[in-house]
Amino acid sequence: MTGSSTFEPGATPPGVSEREPAQRLARAVQFQTVSHEDPSQFDEEAFRGLHHYLAAAFARVHAALTCETVGRYSLLYTWVGQDPALAPVVLAGHLDVVPVEAVSESEWTFPPFDGRIDGGFVWGRGSLDCKSTVLGLLEAVEALLSAGFRPRRTVMLAFGHDEEVGGLNGAAQLASLLRARGVRPDYVLDEGLAIVEGIIPGVSRPVALIGVAEKGYLTLELSVEVGGGHSSMPSRETAIGILSAAVARLESRPMPARLDGPAAHMIARLAREMPRAVRLVMANPRLFGPLILRIMARSPSTAALIRTTTAPTIFQAGVKENVLPTKARAIVNLRLVPGDTIAGVTGRVRKTVADPRVKVAETGVMRSEPSPVSETATPGFRAIEQAIAHVFPGVAVAPGLVLGGTDSRHYAPLGCPCYRFMPLRVRPEDLSRMHGVNERIAVDHYARAVEFYTELIRASG
Repeated sequence: MTGSSTFEPGATPPGVSEREPAQRLARAVQFQTVSHEDPSQFDEEAFRGLHHYLAAAFARVHAALTCETVGRYSLLYTWVGQDPALAPVVLAGHLDVVPVEAVSESEWTFPPFDGRIDGGFVWGRGSLDCKSTVLGLLEAVEALLSAGFRPRRTVMLAFGHDEEVGGLNGAAQLASLLRARGVRPDYVLDEGLAIVEGIIPGVSRPVALIGVAEKGYLTLELSVEVGGGHSSMPSRETAIGILSAAVARLESRPMPARLDGPAAHMIARLAREMPRAVRLVMANPRLFGPLILRIMARSPSTAALIRTTTAPTIFQAGVKENVLPTKARAIVNLRLVPGDTIAGVTGRVRKTVADPRVKVAETGVMRSEPSPVSETATPGFRAIEQAIAHVFPGVAVAPGLVLGGTDSRHYAPLGCPCYRFMPLRVRPEDLSRMHGVNERIAVDHYARAVEFYTELIRASG
C-alpha cells in the first residue's frame, strides 16, 4: 500500500485509540532513564529495561524494521524503502531525561516517574522531553505497518541516550555510523520548537515554528586572584569588587543585536499574520531594522533570537564574614547566534571585561558552535509543512531558531538539512514544565503528534 494518506485531519490513525498510545507513553515514563553529569550515576538497567519494553510494545516495528544498538544504549531503526536510490529520512529523538531535583519532588502533583494518566494528561518526567517523540514515532510506524504501508524512501529512527548531557556517546555515534556507511539523508527531523500560542506578540493564531538552526553553547570562567586580609582594613579594590565590576560590564554591554538568519526569516513569514500597522514595520526590515530590533529586545524570549546572550550563572568567593577573599570566580554561560563563533565571542568578552586582573577561560564539558542554517526551500521542509497543514489546519508555519541544544547538531556534518520541531501545542504556562515541575502532555495532543508523524512519513515518501 502506497500513496497519499487516508487519514482525516484531527483523526487518530486507524486501529489506534487515544488511550492506548497514552498508556504506552505512560509506561515508558516509568523507566528512569536519567542522564547525569556524573557518569557513575548512569543507570544501565533503566535503559536496558526501556529497550525491552519498546520491543514488546511495538512488535510489528521490531519484526519489520532492523533495530541496532549503537553506543551501547542508543537505538537505530531502519525501515527499508521501495526505492534504494532515494536518500533516506532520519527522524530523531532521545531516550534520556533530565534529573528531578530532590527538593522539588514534593511539588509534583504525582511522583515524577509514576507515569500517571489523570485529568486528560500523561504526567511525568520525559512525557514532553522527549519520550513523546520517541514513542510517537514508534506508534506511527506501528500503525502504518498495520495498514500495510511501505515507504518509497528508507526511514530511519535514531534515538540517542545522552542528549541531555551533550549527545557525545549517543547521537554523535549514530551520526558517525551513518557517515561511515555513506548515508546522506534527505533531511533530519529532531525535537525542537513547537506550535506556540500566545507567545509571539502581534500574532493571534497558533504558529508552528520549525527550527532551521540552533544556537551555539559556550561557558566561560572569569576569575580574580588578589591579596586578602582582614575586613576591618579592606583594600580599595577587592577580589569580589573587581569581579563584580567585570560581570556588570558584560551585562550592561550585551553582544550586538542582528536582524538576519532565522530571526529575519521568521519575521518575514509572520509579518502577514500581524495587525496592519505592525505588519508595515515588520515587513520592511531595511527601513525599520533598528525599530524591529528594539521591539524584539523588550522580551527575553525574542531578544535571545537576535543576539548571543550572556548569562552569569555562578558566583563564588569568600569563606568567612570578616575575611577578605583572595580569590573570586564567576561562571558565564553564552548562547551563540548563527554567524558568531566561540573564538570571536570569547575575544569580545575579554575586550568588554578590559581588566588584566580578570582571567577569562573556557570551562565545562559542553561547547558547540552555532549550527548551520538549513534552507526552507527543500522537499523535507515542505513535507513537514504539509504534515502540519494536514493535522493542524489553520496553524501558521514559520522557520525559527532553537535557543537550546539538540542532538541534531551531530547530524549536520552529514551534509543534509536538519529541522527541529515537536508536533505539540505549547502555551506560555507550559514552557516551565520542560525540565521543571509537573511535566505533562495532554492525551489528545499526543494523539495528534502520532498522527503528524504518520502523515510526515507518508509525505516524505
